[in-house]
Amino acid sequence: MAEELIITNNLSKEEKYQELYPQIFALIQGEDDLIASLSNMMSALKYGFGWLWVGVYFVKNSELVLGPFQGPIACTRIQLGRGVSGTSWHKKETIIVPNVDEFPDHIICNAASKSEIVIPVFNKNNEVALILDVDSNQLNDFDEIDKKYLTQIIQLIVPLL
Repeated sequence: MAEELIITNNLSKEEKYQELYPQIFALIQGEDDLIASLSNMMSALKYGFGWLWVGVYFVKNSELVLGPFQGPIACTRIQLGRGVSGTSWHKKETIIVPNVDEFPDHIICNAASKSEIVIPVFNKNNEVALILDVDSNQLNDFDEIDKKYLTQIIQLIVPLL
């Protein structure tokens, strides 16, 4: 297990992900507890990028329920098809929102959130098991680079589902 995170200043976004990925891998390597692994993963992402909010929601029955996160307090439960996270769950696809104020039915958990990326994570039965949700206080902060690397990072926990 890693004992500290090393973040180099002045890296491009892609270089930062490439630096962070092996550290997150080492951080959760050998840990078989999903909550512990997700907790450290969320902390590493928040610390590494300085986003407003980074966390997961677990699919439980007919709603998403808040899991490990870093940042301001959050919405505890989200219905299927509601907001960005509920829509991602319903459509079973990643959603990048450049401006949350322009997303229909956006749920305001924190007024400082300006842009968002939400990634569904599938279990072995190809069902959405959880949602990775990342919010930024900057408009248009997420793109295909984030989608690529955040998907790779969150896939590290799939064996624990």
